[in-house]
Amino acid sequence: MGPSVEEKSVWVQFVGTTVALATYVWIAAAMYMRGVDRLEPYTAVFAISVVWLVIILIVGHILAAVTGKHEDEDERDRMIAWRSESNSSWVLGVGVLATLACMVGSVPEVLTAHVLLLSLYASQLMQYGFQILYYRRGM
Repeated sequence: MGPSVEEKSVWVQFVGTTVALATYVWIAAAMYMRGVDRLEPYTAVFAISVVWLVIILIVGHILAAVTGKHEDEDERDRMIAWRSESNSSWVLGVGVLATLACMVGSVPEVLTAHVLLLSLYASQLMQYGFQILYYRRGM
């Protein structure tokens, strides 16, 4: 018996988010190394990575729906989602505090924005990782 549509959906989100983040970080790091120190040029790169993520999610969710076993969302799915979010939310909190520290410490706005962005992504990836773990391990 294969994974449910819900579990496959989490895998799609995990992989899609990882690919979008890795693409963005790779391009943004190269831009920063070339001396791009204003935030505006990064918005186009971020927008493209979001579009890339949406495309991956659409295709992945279609494949998950076609190949997964269909079940209604139950209490277990809600518990897995809740516990995963609870376990990963501290990463976002630390990231927000680090962003505030960057602002107080006069860290360049490009780096400050990226600290916040990376904490958002890290928190979300950790949530997906916990969901995958709980689906695999059982809850």
